[in-house]
Amino acid sequence: MRLKGKVAIITGGASGIGYATAKKFAAEGAKVAICDVNQQGIDDVVSELVAGGAEASGHLVDVTNREQIAEMVEGVKSGFGRIDVLVNNAGIVLDAQLVKMTDDQFDKVIDINLKGVYNCTRAVVETMVEQGGGVILNASSVVGVYGNFGQTNYAASKFGVIGFVKTWAKELGKKGIRANAVCPGFVATPILNSMPEKVIAALEERVPMRRLAQPEEIANVYAFLASDEASYINGAAIEVTGGLTL
Repeated sequence: MRLKGKVAIITGGASGIGYATAKKFAAEGAKVAICDVNQQGIDDVVSELVAGGAEASGHLVDVTNREQIAEMVEGVKSGFGRIDVLVNNAGIVLDAQLVKMTDDQFDKVIDINLKGVYNCTRAVVETMVEQGGGVILNASSVVGVYGNFGQTNYAASKFGVIGFVKTWAKELGKKGIRANAVCPGFVATPILNSMPEKVIAALEERVPMRRLAQPEEIANVYAFLASDEASYINGAAIEVTGGLTL
């Protein structure tokens, strides 16, 4: 088990890629702290992981709320003794073309997807420094590398979290802390359930592999990056797109 004994915090861990990552980390031996704004979802995931023999805790956390984040961090340290991995997965989408985008749409996406990543990382980094090591993993996107029509706010946030890891890699590498970003392409998560089948088919047609990614395929990359097998990967933004951008 590649993550045996490691303690991992996963934001947005109650659904989608975050849920898949929590399951993968637990299967690899990690103690997992599930953070989300959905209490029922948190409870369900924690119950599932514990029933499977893992150690897990649940925390109701809005990543824009520093008090909730601080309480969560103290709870994880108290319960598990340390913090080895932070997966900054929580995020939202509020799409609109620039000429139609409202300030509220822009601000909400930036507050959660960008500042939320800063808030959570700031809350754990001193612990990692004191321990002499840790791993920070940011959820970016293919949109954070190439941009996308109708996603000014989302693209800005996902470009930004790549900038974070490149900066943190330089600042924290000498302290034994690695920081990397994962940039998925189209992923089959519940967020796509409302899309018409023809739209999904069009997305699949754009990918050389002619299918969407499964959440587990993104989780596998996070697990590798969190493990000691990735001990010399630092400051990277790894695309997991099935060749979408070729």
